[in-house]
Amino acid sequence: MSYTASLATLAFVGGSLFSFSIGVVKVTPVQHLLNLVTGVALGPWYALSQAFVASLLRNIVGTGTLLAFSGSMIGAFLVGVVYRQRGKLMIAGVAEVFGTGLIGGIVSDMLARGLLGMDLPFGLILGSFLVSAIVGVSIGYPVVKVLKKRFPRLFNQQNDQG
Repeated sequence: MSYTASLATLAFVGGSLFSFSIGVVKVTPVQHLLNLVTGVALGPWYALSQAFVASLLRNIVGTGTLLAFSGSMIGAFLVGVVYRQRGKLMIAGVAEVFGTGLIGGIVSDMLARGLLGMDLPFGLILGSFLVSAIVGVSIGYPVVKVLKKRFPRLFNQQNDQG
């Protein structure tokens, strides 16, 4: 739990400091980098928790939007599930891009239109989430490779229950 809290804090700070806007969407590649780290190191439930806490904190302080939840949590959970099943970092990275960019983008688009009443060009959210996830995973992949070598015990434990 302490690892998850630490990674959520990094995602909150990194997502708040290193983000940019594409239309109404705030793009936070650091979140996707840390989704990859958390999903691979700790598993799906901890990754989901990390993404939720980071999104909640960003919304509380006004540096995030409601779309941060669907934009990060789906990909984070999928990374953990796929890595546990396949054990391949590259496939886990693809899962983050698929989970966040495609599924999260579609869900967020529906939320923006239905709950928030936004009339957006089709594909704006989807495209921006894809960009964010691709940038985050592109940075996260070599980071995880280094972390796995430096902290092998963290990445080899099976401490995720569920």
